[in-house]
Amino acid sequence: VGDGYMSQPENPQLFCIFNHNEDACRYGIGIGILAFLACIVFFMVDVYFPQISNTTDRKYLVLADLGFSGLWTFLWFIGFCFLTNQWSWTRAEDVYIGADSARAAITFSFFSIFSWGLLLTFAY
Repeated sequence: VGDGYMSQPENPQLFCIFNHNEDACRYGIGIGILAFLACIVFFMVDVYFPQISNTTDRKYLVLADLGFSGLWTFLWFIGFCFLTNQWSWTRAEDVYIGADSARAAITFSFFSIFSWGLLLTFAY
């Protein structure tokens, strides 16, 4: 979040490091925060899962985990493609600092595809 925005020396207004596209920064931050919150919720569900006696509730929780993991695998793939595309169009003279952070965001969005795909497999 902090390294995704920067300003130029002559203009104090912040802009997104990914080709000045605010949507790229918002998308990456949005799916990251929502994925983190969902992980906390599903972790709590996994902890209390053995105590849930109703099989219908258990089935719906597993299906919710399966569906959410599938959706987030797809959203991380879209995020990887979107951030990579915007980074390829970013001019080098616009990036004074933060290039390593942008590359790290792209790299971790790529690895998140496989992480969420693995969660999808475990839920299945």
